[in-house]
Amino acid sequence: MDTNIAAQGTTSTLGGSRRRMPPELNIFLVLIGIALVYEVLGWLLVGQSFLMNPQRLTIMILQVSVIGIIAVGVTQVIITGGIDLSSGSVVGMTAMISASVAQASTWPRALYPSLTDLPAIVPIGLGVGIGLIAGIINGQLIARTRIPPFIATLGMMVSARGISKWYTKGQPVSGLTEQFNFIGTGIWPVIVFLVVALIFHVALRYTRYGKFTYAIGANVQAARVSGINVEAHLVKVYAIAGMLAGLAGVVTAARAQTAQAGMGVMYELDAIAATVIGGTSLTGGVGRITGTVIGTIILGVMTSGFTFLRVDAYYQEIVKGVIIVAAVVVDVYRQKGRKKS
Repeated sequence: MDTNIAAQGTTSTLGGSRRRMPPELNIFLVLIGIALVYEVLGWLLVGQSFLMNPQRLTIMILQVSVIGIIAVGVTQVIITGGIDLSSGSVVGMTAMISASVAQASTWPRALYPSLTDLPAIVPIGLGVGIGLIAGIINGQLIARTRIPPFIATLGMMVSARGISKWYTKGQPVSGLTEQFNFIGTGIWPVIVFLVVALIFHVALRYTRYGKFTYAIGANVQAARVSGINVEAHLVKVYAIAGMLAGLAGVVTAARAQTAQAGMGVMYELDAIAATVIGGTSLTGGVGRITGTVIGTIILGVMTSGFTFLRVDAYYQEIVKGVIIVAAVVVDVYRQKGRKKS
């Protein structure tokens, strides 16, 4: 009998150790698998190595850093059971507005000649602040009027894109100061992404903000009964998502050293894809920033790998859509398995 008890205890310990394994491990293994597939295909079809090219990998990470910044905010929204379709348009809007006050006095066609050569903190703060306002509007519409998140953020998506086109009548904004452009040069976009990811990883795992976010996504009625001000917290979550989209807009303009109304198109779908691939459940209550970071890198590896193999861009979009659907299907079956257990 003691042996049976000991065996049961051992089994429980082993089961507990399995349960304690980070859920991101499977996602990380998928990342390694995809990278190895591209490596093999690279030698077979192109005659080159995919992984042993530091320049290609650096460009890949830089390209997904902006998507990653957005995805950190989108992850928190989806954990609450919501969705944010406006982030790409907010990127375009904030890029245009922040760039308009980041122009150098040497540029002959400055939009605001009296507001040239401003310290970089001014356009950066303006872009982040406008993104924050857009997020607050989303949150207020969802929390106070009970409009479905899909509709509220869809409205913001259309409005923000319209503002970005109206702001300069469709004309690009160029001649930005070197101080402003600095945030988009070199490895800085990646640093910004990783710092943002670290901050909100800690916030979600170790603070009351994170506990409330997960509680609302898991069961909004139970969260309300337990004393959580659901409406106020939802506004906070969407405000953070908007703020990060604004920051992404600033980084996008600084990277390109110009701003155009079409910036950020489809970024919201890439951010949602990175979030879902990273293991965040669209039903709410489940997700981690670390998974989103890996999901973002997977998205970057896929895009870079397709380009490396000279796959047509149209096929890239088709495959990306299939992968998003597949990730959601896997999540649905995973949720069913949890309910049965």
